[in-house]
Amino acid sequence: MIKAQRGRSDRDLREVNMNNFDLVVRNGTVIDGSGGLPRQADIAVRGGVIAAVGNINGAGREEIDAHGRLVTPGFIDVHTHYDGQVTWENNLVPSTNHGVTTVVMGNCGVGFAPCKPEHRDMLIELMEGVEDIPNVVLSEGVDWQWTSYPEYLDYLGRRQFDADICSYVPHAALRTFVMGERAFHREPATSEEIETMASLLEESIRAGAFGFGTSQTMFHRSSDGRPTPTLAATEEEYAGLAAALDRAGAGLIQFVIEYNDDWEQVVDMGLRQARAFGRPFTMSLVQSHGRPGIWRSILDKFDEFNATGGEATLQALPRPLGVLLGLELTLNPFYSTPAYLALADMALADRVRELRRPEVKERILSEANDPDPDIQIGMRVRDFDQLYEMGEGFDYEPPADSSIGAQAERLGVSPESLVYDKLLDKDGRNILYLAFSNYADFSLEPAREMLLNQHAVPGLGDGGAHLGVICDGSIYTHLLTHWGRDRTQGEKVPLPHLIHLMTERCAEMMGLRDRGLIAPGYRADLNVIDLDNLAVELPRVVRDLPAGGRRLMQAARGYTATIVNGVTVSRDGKPTGALPGHLVRGPQPAPSPCRT
Repeated sequence: MIKAQRGRSDRDLREVNMNNFDLVVRNGTVIDGSGGLPRQADIAVRGGVIAAVGNINGAGREEIDAHGRLVTPGFIDVHTHYDGQVTWENNLVPSTNHGVTTVVMGNCGVGFAPCKPEHRDMLIELMEGVEDIPNVVLSEGVDWQWTSYPEYLDYLGRRQFDADICSYVPHAALRTFVMGERAFHREPATSEEIETMASLLEESIRAGAFGFGTSQTMFHRSSDGRPTPTLAATEEEYAGLAAALDRAGAGLIQFVIEYNDDWEQVVDMGLRQARAFGRPFTMSLVQSHGRPGIWRSILDKFDEFNATGGEATLQALPRPLGVLLGLELTLNPFYSTPAYLALADMALADRVRELRRPEVKERILSEANDPDPDIQIGMRVRDFDQLYEMGEGFDYEPPADSSIGAQAERLGVSPESLVYDKLLDKDGRNILYLAFSNYADFSLEPAREMLLNQHAVPGLGDGGAHLGVICDGSIYTHLLTHWGRDRTQGEKVPLPHLIHLMTERCAEMMGLRDRGLIAPGYRADLNVIDLDNLAVELPRVVRDLPAGGRRLMQAARGYTATIVNGVTVSRDGKPTGALPGHLVRGPQPAPSPCRT
């Protein structure tokens, strides 16, 4: 356990004698989100906000003994895709399994509002293709009680959740609303269409949107293979949207890019619009395995932009971008061979029985995957030198000699044969981890450098999306366990800095000045954490979505309690059933008087 600061000032440790607190968290080691040193303190909560921090003599209707535990602000997940899930589910899992108390959705330009009835199928197919959420799940789960974006927010405002939700306007939905089919034909918007989009965006910002999310990558395709509509957006269109944010006086510009020959022009264009209209800019950053040095050039560019008066934030993934492969999942190393496809629709037990037959194995190993340009990740499923078997206590910074390729070489067998056998372990439920990005040199040192940059926040967890290939919503627990406690391949990152990244810095990026700190007047979003026993559990497949849809789920051990708006939503990793979370409409002011 990290040692707490022993010195206590009269200012920091206030003697409070009141008996009407809703909640008191006692005896914890408080890391308050500011980046400052830990300290021993109690926290009193009344009316959903922190009433006092120090020696609390009064009683609470609920009390939590946090002796030997860390107490932190609730974590803020700035990159999720719960746009559909929030319409049918109240629990924002997997994010809320990992201490997250506020989520931000609408990233990457995909979502479901605004939307005309005749465009619903197009937006479903886009979300299915970009974020791997099955069409049948979305068709059954989303009930479409809106047309405009403000109506979508009104609908969400009537619902309750186990975390607060914030949302960007998805650029692809906005473009489709205005341009119809032309948006998917990669046509430029006319000046009239840009004006209409800008007007709708301004209206949405005034209704409570946090900005707009967009995509400039060919990886983002509809399930029918068509690139995301935002790929055709011109600089004039982006200027029109940025000007709408300027008129509304609020809102971020959120980008995702492709690491190709045009990356610099795309980044420069986004930053240029952000500067011209005085709006904050945020973008995901990973180390591309194909171009492993670009991340550093982007980091330098953002440092320069901020040093000259701009406001730009990078969202850094703190571990490899891990694509999960398995017989229950969307992809495996043989997913599109003719012999495997002949078995793919069988129930898992029947399929495993067939796959165990030697003649079936021989036939599948003799075949190549049928390249599918619409599933570009599929081109990498046999990258055996970056493919690892997950097991209890899996290290998300795996040594190179533990890869399937390295194991096969030591055993004197083909990696195809070895991985085939491993897929059949655990009755066909074994899961393999493909380090797709962020791990070009078998080291997370680039991720560490990103995390230590003053303009970075953790991001790209993609909670609510990539249901059959990715489960990175657990990155917040991973930050504490790997970077704060367990890392062996290099330096760790101090816990106060990690907590600061996940709380106050994310809050500042989003304009959520009312949360992210443990201080009087701030929202009572809190975590009580048993750091010594904190662990990320292995991903598993569950079928709990509409229409019996499948998704990957990943839980954690070691969260003693998670508190949202002063209400305990989980104890010892189990939901209490409380749903105090709600829609947050736009940036929130800091408590008054402000923290000094």
